[in-house]
Amino acid sequence: MHISEGILPAQLSISGYGFTSLITWYSLRKINRLANPQASIPKASLLTAAFFVASSIHIPMPIGSVHLVLNGLLGAVLGYYAFPAILIGLFFQGIMFGHGGLTTLGINAIIMGIPAILAHQIFQLRHILGNKIKENLSMKIFGFIAGATAIGVSSLIFFSLIITNIPSGFNASYEQKAIYGLMISHIPLMGIEGIITAMIVSFMHRVMPEILLVK
Repeated sequence: MHISEGILPAQLSISGYGFTSLITWYSLRKINRLANPQASIPKASLLTAAFFVASSIHIPMPIGSVHLVLNGLLGAVLGYYAFPAILIGLFFQGIMFGHGGLTTLGINAIIMGIPAILAHQIFQLRHILGNKIKENLSMKIFGFIAGATAIGVSSLIFFSLIITNIPSGFNASYEQKAIYGLMISHIPLMGIEGIITAMIVSFMHRVMPEILLVK
């Protein structure tokens, strides 16, 4: 899910930084409008750490392996804190493990951060149902949808960028087949991330419901 350095053209990487700066500014603006913007910083720090280590958990697939991202979970639990949290996590992944890189930091933040914000919006839809279904069940349903949608949208953005920017020195036909195969391997990951997100938000709702009150 990380785009490495040297794949995308320089202008696209620069544009990624521009859009990331804009989204970070918007996210921080939304955070500062909260009654107590500092209240969720410990929670954001904990989930940033979870996001940081998630990439080391590889799930074997028939044609390779995929790794957890958890951006849907961050979006559901953190709201607009999710984008800066993902940006920080990606920065440390890049400088410590070489996942992605500094030149592609902006693009990678968009790939994983925008779907996290989308997941937050999806998870907030649970309030619309009101008393129509049990609250804990709505947590599971919308938690699953948020987690699965986030990784699905991230995958679409990632593979769209990769397949349209194959370096000239590569065999385009071979690379496209490999990319399509890797895309298919991410479909089960959507279900896995959806289940993980549903389980965690349901558990949080039972033991500490106030932790899910980020707007």
